[in-house]
Amino acid sequence: MKALFKRLILAAILLLLLAVLTGAYQMHKHAGGVPVLNYHQINDRDENSLTIHTDQFEAEMKYLADNGYHAITPAEMLEAWDEGRELPEKPVIITFDDGYADNYKNAYPILKKYNLKGTIFVISDYLGTYPNYLTWAMAQEMHDSGIIDIESHTLSHAQLDQLPSRAELDKQLKESKQAIDWHLKKDVRFIAYPCGAFNEEIEESSLAAGYKGAFTVHYGLAEPDQNRLQLDRVPVFGSNSHTLLRFKLRLSCAPIFAPLDELQRNLRADGHEFLARLLLVP
Repeated sequence: MKALFKRLILAAILLLLLAVLTGAYQMHKHAGGVPVLNYHQINDRDENSLTIHTDQFEAEMKYLADNGYHAITPAEMLEAWDEGRELPEKPVIITFDDGYADNYKNAYPILKKYNLKGTIFVISDYLGTYPNYLTWAMAQEMHDSGIIDIESHTLSHAQLDQLPSRAELDKQLKESKQAIDWHLKKDVRFIAYPCGAFNEEIEESSLAAGYKGAFTVHYGLAEPDQNRLQLDRVPVFGSNSHTLLRFKLRLSCAPIFAPLDELQRNLRADGHEFLARLLLVP
């Protein structure tokens, strides 16, 4: 019995050592990556996986400000990579998908408070149309402040890989960019794919529409050697337990948890829910 117990202890130690070494390797391998945080709604009304409560969001932004993170825009990241310049110490990109009105009412004042830049990918047809979404006046004010960068999330949030024709795909990408360019007098250069869906045709259409970079919802860091039309992000949504500890782990240890997150998703897709639950992914 003692011999068996010793072997189990040894096996546990070896597994722990392997996990530590694997984690250290992943962190070193992805040392040049930038965490692109992905939010949706910021409010105290909705209780769903897409919503972060206002006090939770403020705690996360305060953590970034207090710990030396420098919030940049997607354009600043790509320009630094293209020109071979170093990014500021501890760079981070703070993004919001869809363009909810609470981004203006709740997130924007907090970002101003901590002097952190943010990027909102808006569904252009929804602005000024639905009460839960931004108006063009809100978008203009945030754009003019220099705090918020407004980019595209397509015309109507269509899942791009399920559209019936190339013409409809081109319309979703081109007309959203044109609308934002016209309203805000700017040059939209980035898009976030609705539901993270993309393929080669979508990438071709994105380039033809004038986009220089595109973001998915795939968990991981955005990296200099990555396809600029397949940039990863760190989803802060997707959970009903948005604790500060979870945020810190996702922010700081994305290279470690991203492969586990992908394995967990694959297990669930194949119907192995029990095995998926065994993987502890924050």
